Amino acid sequence: MLNNIALKFLSFKLFSHFLTKNLKRTMADSMDVFSIIENLAKNQYKKVYRGDVQYGTAGFRTRADHLDHVLYRMGLLTVLRSQAKKAVIGIMITASHNPEADNGVKLVDPQGEMLEASWEEIATKFVNVDDDKVVSTLREIIKQENIDTSFPASVIIGRDTRKSSLPLSQAAIAGIKAMNGKLQDFGVVTTPQLHYLVVCTNTNGTYGIPTLDGYYEKISKAFKTVAGMTNDRDKYLARLQLDAANGVGSMAIKEFKTRLSGVLDIEIFNSGDGELNLNCGADYVKIQQVPPLNVPLQPYVRCVSIDGDADRVVYYFTDDQNKFHLLDGDRIAILMAAYLKELLLQSHLDVQLGLVQTAYANGSSTAYITDTLKVPVACVPTGVKYLHHKALEFEIGVYFEANGHGTVIFKDSAVQRIRSVACDKSIPESQQLAARNLSHVIDVINQTVGDAISDMLVVELILRAKGWDAAAWEKMYQDLPCKQVKVKVQDRNAITTTDAERRCVLPKGLQERIDEIVAKYSKGRSFVRPSGTEDVVRVYAECENASDIEKFTAEVSLAVFQLAGGVGTEPVVPS
Repeated sequence: MLNNIALKFLSFKLFSHFLTKNLKRTMADSMDVFSIIENLAKNQYKKVYRGDVQYGTAGFRTRADHLDHVLYRMGLLTVLRSQAKKAVIGIMITASHNPEADNGVKLVDPQGEMLEASWEEIATKFVNVDDDKVVSTLREIIKQENIDTSFPASVIIGRDTRKSSLPLSQAAIAGIKAMNGKLQDFGVVTTPQLHYLVVCTNTNGTYGIPTLDGYYEKISKAFKTVAGMTNDRDKYLARLQLDAANGVGSMAIKEFKTRLSGVLDIEIFNSGDGELNLNCGADYVKIQQVPPLNVPLQPYVRCVSIDGDADRVVYYFTDDQNKFHLLDGDRIAILMAAYLKELLLQSHLDVQLGLVQTAYANGSSTAYITDTLKVPVACVPTGVKYLHHKALEFEIGVYFEANGHGTVIFKDSAVQRIRSVACDKSIPESQQLAARNLSHVIDVINQTVGDAISDMLVVELILRAKGWDAAAWEKMYQDLPCKQVKVKVQDRNAITTTDAERRCVLPKGLQERIDEIVAKYSKGRSFVRPSGTEDVVRVYAECENASDIEKFTAEVSLAVFQLAGGVGTEPVVPS
């Protein structure tokens, strides 16, 4: 008995010694980590830019030379986010459609979605504190979010082709390593590819194989399968011209061009020889309503523009009178929604389908969805995170911004029902075939917050199935003439909005002035909203008569300039 007691006491003493020794070592290691973090924050990645930066709908985005300290701190924060979610988190370095001199960074949450809103506030506060408060702020975040820092954090990082992206990624990597986070660096990738890799990793390969080859193989294999199910082409020609905005998307398109050889002929322009996003890309084409530089348009040949990080896409063509025709995100959304509804009806599947838009959606598109397609439509504030969240409320949610950023989301339960019908031998073959078609289309779609190339391939499959060219697609409905402009202001935060950004709350009197202007134009609609990245107010206007649109837009712009602190040259209203 005594020997047993002595043995237990000795064991307890040894255990206590082991625990104390290791606890001291853990505390020392923790102190060493924070010492390294502080040293890097005060020296190599100190805050040179003294202005504040804000995490907006696209993350942090500003001039590249203002971002060194931001990327370092985001590297630190990504590790904490991984520990908080107990999952792999993504970090993407890109400024999308912005000029070459800009850059940015955003975090990707476990299911490929944008960073949670509460953490946007955390990120904004963290990157703006002084260098000597980096460690204390980190400790605050850990305590506030009750983060288990012993959890092995894992981060996937990617970057676009900008010259500034490599050194900025190195700053982020320094932060990740300083926090002892595990890292997978995929180098130069499109933004949608990074989202895909995060989801695949967190779902243990259920969504797809978490490699770039897995991404290309999943989408191209499904595309070829669906294309092989369609024979009658009618007006459809499997040929298109693509403007890659001199960005990272050109690398992905070249890979798809090889894999889809003989099924889809893609001629690539602006593939990297020119300046990124300069007079080219989806945003340029959408805003300017003109073709991009360097693309030799031919009458009725389908043309596509993607943006610098390949998450936006628009279609366009010229007719035999050389008139430019734009097929934007609204039209892509409606084409997809109409086709999905058609396949659901043919499959005899009772699955809830819905479509989500922003205030920028043309009024004619909303009327067509509601009155002709009879599909429920919701309007949310600008920003993919809002559309994505709302789309999750439907069993199949289609969402697109007018700029061409969007996708389709399928609930797991809907996918299971579709695939069950696709292999049900007891039902008519026509139902099986429609469900099988829909099942393969799901695999062409990258559901992780929008993919320009994936979206383009889905459009091509639909046009092929219907035997349509771009002109036939355009005839689904007629857009109201519309225009977007920017008004420079002293402080964009002086503008606040409500009702999914369709009504202006502040400054007082501005909405009343806009209402007075709108009332003068047949089928007139206009709204204003502050930019998420620069001190400008974005003005949108649409009306029935094309001859009125310039004056209409100018009147609203002048009201913004006068009531919202405009700077620079005052807008001129044409007579």
